[in-house]
Amino acid sequence: MGTPVLEGWYLAWVTVQQGRGVMGIDAIGLYRLGHKLHQRGVPVLPAMLRKVIHFLHGSYLPPEAEIGEGTQLGYGGMGIVIHKDAKIGRHCLISHQVTVGGRSGLKELPVIGDYVRIGAGAKILGPVHIGDFAIIGANAVVVKDVAPGAVVGGIPAREIRKDPDPLATYEREMGLRPQVDRRNEVVKSVPPLTSIAR
Repeated sequence: MGTPVLEGWYLAWVTVQQGRGVMGIDAIGLYRLGHKLHQRGVPVLPAMLRKVIHFLHGSYLPPEAEIGEGTQLGYGGMGIVIHKDAKIGRHCLISHQVTVGGRSGLKELPVIGDYVRIGAGAKILGPVHIGDFAIIGANAVVVKDVAPGAVVGGIPAREIRKDPDPLATYEREMGLRPQVDRRNEVVKSVPPLTSIAR
């Protein structure tokens, strides 16, 4: 179509048309557009969209952040702050007023697995790993790793219980069946050509 700038403006226009105008798009929709433009190397527009998200939703969702497909933000994404270097998995549910960021003096940032549910007002800070299907309670302050399927809460957050079958619990409570992640499937290795030739 031409330059990345023209492609970016066209993509933005199509997205706004599909979303009934900028006011009809929630924060995650605007983030995804900005992220796509950032990946394509379009200048200026991703930063403008970050400002629009901040103005409309009071959230900080930088286009550099990695937020997996299917992840949803509660209440359209009001007041959510995500550090630009944080990594959030697929199909997570993040409630309003959540912060995912760093801690003073530490360079590492949170890595959140797939299908994680984060309650309103929770803070996930520093070099922590949140396992798949974990549940973070409302207003919890997480500064240590959370095991897959664990339910944590409190300040600082501590494990309340560990779900023996987090997949079944997720399906029952959310009414959704998690998708298989094809990227993690084991691929049979191909033997080297030297062994075949012999």
